[in-house]
Amino acid sequence: MKHLFCFGLGYCAGVLSSRLKEQGWTISGTATTNDNASTIRRDGYQAFVFDGGTHDGTVAEALRSATHVLISIPPDGDGDPALNIYGADIALSPSIEWIGYYSSVSVYGDSKGEWVDEKTVPQPVTERGMRRLKAEQGWTELARANGKALVILRLPGIYGPGRSAIDQLRAGKARRIFKPGQVTNRVHVEDIATATGAAFQHTGGGVNIFNVTDDLPAPPQDVIAYGAEILGVPCPPATDPTDASLSPMARSFYAESKKVSNARMKNELGIKLAYPTYFEGLKAIAQS
Repeated sequence: MKHLFCFGLGYCAGVLSSRLKEQGWTISGTATTNDNASTIRRDGYQAFVFDGGTHDGTVAEALRSATHVLISIPPDGDGDPALNIYGADIALSPSIEWIGYYSSVSVYGDSKGEWVDEKTVPQPVTERGMRRLKAEQGWTELARANGKALVILRLPGIYGPGRSAIDQLRAGKARRIFKPGQVTNRVHVEDIATATGAAFQHTGGGVNIFNVTDDLPAPPQDVIAYGAEILGVPCPPATDPTDASLSPMARSFYAESKKVSNARMKNELGIKLAYPTYFEGLKAIAQS
């Protein structure tokens, strides 16, 4: 019996879990609030509340029967909460054969719009990127010390139903941020689930890293403009990334410009993206 335990059973992990449930997997995971945990239970999964700092014996018990563990929560100033609090339980679990970590392409830093791939030496320039790289290193140390298989999946901007340029435009909240020369990747949540499932083939120890991105690095403002075009609504005016109304987190995304290669993901995991570019992805969301 396969059992996936998700630290952070939210948007991305939820799509994957739905697929695995149909295949007969047992699914359990954490949420940050009781309300979110109740939502997880309504979906037919076992749920636990994890505040990022408190060890729960029932979580440790679940990890003793899990075969796969997916970490889908961000690190904070103290490091990765799941690693800090439950790393020892994961290391000692006799059943865990696979650990997956959702990281970020922010670990690469700023390549001035040039291509990066998994062989590129990480040089993060933002606090977010530095924290992600530190978390990657922590999970790598745990996996190697305990003979566990670890797959690090580096993600760019995530979009999908309910979280896309289409949804922002329909809600009147879209911002078309323009920075000359800025280029980024993105990935549809369904393609993240496909890549994660394909990465299950890497068991038996060892560490593997994959960039899980689309095929088309593009200026962020072009994505908003295309969404407006297919909806037939006015395109929001361009604004500068230093706009004071943007959150520090939003502004930090514009500190980096890079094109991220997904060649290794496609070649080694053997997957075909359902939404290879934002054109297909936004069209599907607009039509749904």
